[in-house]
Amino acid sequence: MKSNKLFPITLFLSLFLCSVASAQLIEKGYFRSPVKPGSRNYLSGNFSELRPNHFHTGLDYKFGGVEGEPIYAVADGWVHRIKISSFGYGNVIYLKHPSGHITLYGHLRNFNPKLSAWMRQKMYEAKLNELELSPEPGELPVKKGELIANGGNTGSSGGPHLHFEIRDSLDRAMDPLLAGFSEILDNIPPTPQKIAIVPLEIDSRVNGKFQRIEVTPVLSGSSYRIPETIRVTGKVGLEIQSYDKLDGAENQNGFPKFEISDENGLLYTLDVNRVDFNYTRHFLLHTHQNRFTRLYHQPTLKFDFFTPNSPGTGAFQVEAGQKKTLQIRLTDAYKNSRLVNLTLTGADLDSTVADGAAPAKAQTSYFKHHMKIRVAQTDKGGLAKFFIGSQIFEVLPAYQDAQTRTYLWDLRFGIPSKIDLCSEVLIPDLIGHFPVGKEHLHATDKLRIKTEVNSLLEDLYLRVGHTGTSDAPVLRLQEPTEYLWNPIEVTWNVNGYSGDKSRTHVYQRAANGARSFVGGEWVGEQIRFKTRNFGSFVLGVDNVKPTIAPIRVNSQGIRFTIKDNLSGIQKFEAFVDGKWVLMRYEHKQAVIWSEKLDEQPLKGSVLLKVYDQAGNVAEWKGTIS
Repeated sequence: MKSNKLFPITLFLSLFLCSVASAQLIEKGYFRSPVKPGSRNYLSGNFSELRPNHFHTGLDYKFGGVEGEPIYAVADGWVHRIKISSFGYGNVIYLKHPSGHITLYGHLRNFNPKLSAWMRQKMYEAKLNELELSPEPGELPVKKGELIANGGNTGSSGGPHLHFEIRDSLDRAMDPLLAGFSEILDNIPPTPQKIAIVPLEIDSRVNGKFQRIEVTPVLSGSSYRIPETIRVTGKVGLEIQSYDKLDGAENQNGFPKFEISDENGLLYTLDVNRVDFNYTRHFLLHTHQNRFTRLYHQPTLKFDFFTPNSPGTGAFQVEAGQKKTLQIRLTDAYKNSRLVNLTLTGADLDSTVADGAAPAKAQTSYFKHHMKIRVAQTDKGGLAKFFIGSQIFEVLPAYQDAQTRTYLWDLRFGIPSKIDLCSEVLIPDLIGHFPVGKEHLHATDKLRIKTEVNSLLEDLYLRVGHTGTSDAPVLRLQEPTEYLWNPIEVTWNVNGYSGDKSRTHVYQRAANGARSFVGGEWVGEQIRFKTRNFGSFVLGVDNVKPTIAPIRVNSQGIRFTIKDNLSGIQKFEAFVDGKWVLMRYEHKQAVIWSEKLDEQPLKGSVLLKVYDQAGNVAEWKGTIS
């Protein structure tokens, strides 16, 4: 009989594909609860909840404000990754399971004795106070229901809890509530808070104007409705601010599913069923300022939540004099649902529209690639001139009344160097167009901006402002409420700066004046830095060493408080009798403490060195007799 040499390969591929396919679903009963199995559990957060700059990708189990809650493996498997860190998930364990799923257990106070000893040994071998490792499959096996850790408050946690995730074989987060944990109860449907109607094209209008409006739904029986009729012209989209609650908890959580229908039936669905961590910050394109879910297609959004996912999805256009009744169904993971009803009425473009009190000076605002200018009426005329390169475009107001003129400009047709508004000349702070998905470089005498292929969420029309003095310059890039996917490189010419460059770095300055360290490298009179955030940037000099205060120094261990006044702690290292000692760090309390490799008492000279991000180094020396 002739052998088939392809059989082993075919079998492998078949088993691999079956494994991948099986990992795409969560089988009820396969996973047990990681906390209090068989007893009631309460959550402070759930899957698809809108958090600052990201989706919440798991469940946050409450501990009643106390650390030490036993944490159990939800299924048989092995340690896939394990990490000790002061930030992010803090102390975290990832388990891999035969189904192909990965489960994550974050913000742990400690691992079980076996995992703690294994990790401590590895950290001493590497001489690193923070470490992430990926053991070989089967090297650290666990059984379903095995105690793997105790809950805590490590990393970027705001209080003791367990952050628990279930991921598929491609490492994408899935909704853990689909596992059917009986310990968590939810009989409450989602609640809408606000509905926003937004213009999608330059000829779009909402209640006569190019504007985004928010309206509040009112309860009508068991559903909600928008009591007012919204007049629309051209294509508009919907956004919604909403939340869900679980039984026995007041936390405002998220929910995964939105279905939009009209008089003829279902139009499209938005279902947050998986979150790909490669595109985490596309959340900022999916939402409006972290609060509203956008219910319309966006061409550069990497998340594939819409069905159908096509350019026309979510764009509504109603003929003048006609009405369209829309229904939004909100559904949580337990199939509790709530309806929101609203009506859009079509209207013709109107050039005479009241647009508020006249501004003292021209006001400019932006929405994606649209520029909107409001300016007071004048007897000098209303035909604005937009200067684009060597061309001049004469533009009538999009609409006006006795007080105010409103002009609209599509920046895809060109970036104006100046705009003659008859009563005043406006010099826009726009410096250039940066196309999404491409490397791009734009340079002026004061600034050089470089974007990479994956820097932008969508096309960027960059606005820049320079203020301050030569020794205290301020650089403004866009607004803090506008977002990037990945960092851009900025080279800032600060010619005339006389400060100590060896300790001078770039800081982002918040509206309240607080500064956060960005960094940067000096090249002559220029400082080059990378940022993933827009806002205001300043220079700051940090020439003050971190402070070190001993709490306990004896044979059983050493413990210190460490703080820095500006740039922040970068790293630290400790030696006892010349030997490296593992130090754990809790940044929220500014405390570090030793973990010995064995039971031998500490003895001899003690040296602790603490570095800040500006290069200042503090030392503490002592002796354990």
